[in-house]
Amino acid sequence: MKTILITGATSGIGLAAAQQCAAGGDRLVLVGRNPRKLADAATTVRAAGAGGVDTLECDFASQGSIRQLAKSVLAQYDRLDVLANNAGGYHKNRVETEDGIEATFGVNHLGGFLLTELLIDLMVRSAPSRILFTSSVLHFGAGLDFDDLGLERGYSGEQAYSRSKLANVLYARALARRVEGTGVTVNAFHPGAVASGIWDSLPWFGQPLVAVAKRLFMISVEEGGRALSYLATDPEVDGVTGAYFQKNRIKTPSRRAQDDALGQRLCEVSATLVEPAE
Repeated sequence: MKTILITGATSGIGLAAAQQCAAGGDRLVLVGRNPRKLADAATTVRAAGAGGVDTLECDFASQGSIRQLAKSVLAQYDRLDVLANNAGGYHKNRVETEDGIEATFGVNHLGGFLLTELLIDLMVRSAPSRILFTSSVLHFGAGLDFDDLGLERGYSGEQAYSRSKLANVLYARALARRVEGTGVTVNAFHPGAVASGIWDSLPWFGQPLVAVAKRLFMISVEEGGRALSYLATDPEVDGVTGAYFQKNRIKTPSRRAQDDALGQRLCEVSATLVEPAE
């Protein structure tokens, strides 16, 4: 029985993927912010056939909360077969986390970065193991301005989101190079245009278009969840690392996402942004 940890597991593709992984009898560790939603998700995932279900609370807008999550994981589990960094969000207006980080970058990239760095030794000890990052096709066309990572000189929700998803691919590739030969694989993926609640925070004038798109073009959360559960459990991807997936197939990511020097610099800058306060 494998132990699979999924962040952002109380709704959307995180919950759908947890149910799909549960069907194989594995133990699921569900991570979310809301205790009631976690309890409901646990009931749903148990009913799907999980060999065991645990829940852990974490607010990914708080580095302190992420550090506490990592401590709980290290205290409770001798091994972790899959770490799925799926928690994320979209902010139409610029807001900052309690750590003073622009929230989209802070949650979508730095949250998974910090948790992974805190658990990387456990993942190596658990090898063969898998680390996943939920990215997006929207990383194409995005860039990184290290002089204004927080978009203080002109914020756009779309730009912030796309930038964070580029960071997911860059970090996944950089980490894959770093742990090469350890038995840990690291991959990023686009789940598809999923009709999930993440679109609810778009500006009011965009909501009618989103409603139409959900009916006509977007895929279900179950289909989006399969992109995660496939990479988490399918033997077809054993040993595959440093890749970006779309529709369960390796796809060449954007030119910037392939810039190894940019990825290395992102890792260095990210490390300074998650350093504990003195």
